[in-house]
Amino acid sequence: MSMDWRPTADIETLRDRARLMAEVRAFFTERGVWEVETPVLGHGGSTDLHLASLSCEATTPAGRERLWLQTSPEFHMKRLLAAGSGPVFQIARSFRDGEVGGRHNLEFSMLEWYRPGLDLDGLIAETDALIRRVLPSDPGPLRRHRYRELFHEGLDLDPFHEPLEALRRLATERGGLDMAEACRDDCLDLLISLVIEPRLGRDGIDIVVDYPASQAALARRHRDPEDGEWVASRFEVYLNGLELANGYDELTDAEEQRARFKEDNAARRAAGLSEVDVDQRLLAALEAGMPASSGVALGLDRLFQLALDKDSVAEVMAFATPRA
Repeated sequence: MSMDWRPTADIETLRDRARLMAEVRAFFTERGVWEVETPVLGHGGSTDLHLASLSCEATTPAGRERLWLQTSPEFHMKRLLAAGSGPVFQIARSFRDGEVGGRHNLEFSMLEWYRPGLDLDGLIAETDALIRRVLPSDPGPLRRHRYRELFHEGLDLDPFHEPLEALRRLATERGGLDMAEACRDDCLDLLISLVIEPRLGRDGIDIVVDYPASQAALARRHRDPEDGEWVASRFEVYLNGLELANGYDELTDAEEQRARFKEDNAARRAAGLSEVDVDQRLLAALEAGMPASSGVALGLDRLFQLALDKDSVAEVMAFATPRA
């Protein structure tokens, strides 16, 4: 008899997961951040070149429409911020096509929260506090690294100024892939994932800041303190070689956001990928006025995997996609 009907996590682990989920909710309740729920389906998807949105057709009051399964609850939560919600958090079902493996699942739990008026330093401290609340033991000190310093230390190069041809050769050599036509960001992404990320979060929680401006996504940009170059106002959190969270000083300028969506879809076309419908209601919310805010998305399944000492996210999910 097939055993595919059984959960991918054992029942005791799922009980532990429920306990940890309650700790997450208690953390935000104690801090006056209220929980919200937003749609899983939306009229816009993520235009990000490196994310693959899933879509479906459905009958709505407007007739047959294409709707997008959300890669994160970000757009809807920002619309709440623009409507005056104040600080909010959500534990959301999120979907990304093609994401499979020990650290990924097509459907996963994203913890996302937004803090109007809080700067990135404050959000980093809060993210650190949450992670420590969930883990069973002290993971070690919090350490901050600048993106370019990690490349200097790990690969002896400046990611902002290394000639593209040299980056392509190095990425090809280290990754075992043909990167001869790759763009700068694709080369840097490959190198950081293969060479730098596995070393991060060992004996402590590592924070990476000052990413290239081209990797700002939905974050603001600021001047690099070293040479005045534009860099992204964002951070990523690593523990035991796992990327756990991605935080932004959120972009609130509607025109810049519209331009970035347009650039994303142009890049998708150039890469031979399908365009993704732009979330026009998010742009309208930004035009109406979203307060200055910082926000962070954290992969709960990965955090629970670490907290419960499991080898893969499937082991902390009731039914990972192969058994869904």
